[in-house]
Amino acid sequence: MSTASAQHPIGIYFKIWGLLFILSAFSYAVDFFHVQGYLRWTLILVLMAAKASLIVAYFMHLKWERLALIYTIVIPPTALLVLVWLMMVEGDYTFFTRMTHFG
Repeated sequence: MSTASAQHPIGIYFKIWGLLFILSAFSYAVDFFHVQGYLRWTLILVLMAAKASLIVAYFMHLKWERLALIYTIVIPPTALLVLVWLMMVEGDYTFFTRMTHFG
């Protein structure tokens, strides 16, 4: 097997660069059009996660790794994000309960 067949075509990287550029333009458009509130932060976080996923998948070559390695890298941060979200929900519930009862 030659080394040329083991390399990835450069066209893939150019397409991913273009897609990252478009996603970055959308991120800047959110700021440019003065989107406010939860919509702003949702859009920014979704676009950030999409860009990070593309970078990890293609430029860090995770797309071509074994599934076990992908699970090892992806599942722990995902579990932490779910736990943080659960703590936020519980914190909001506690805060609103205290405000209702005490204030």
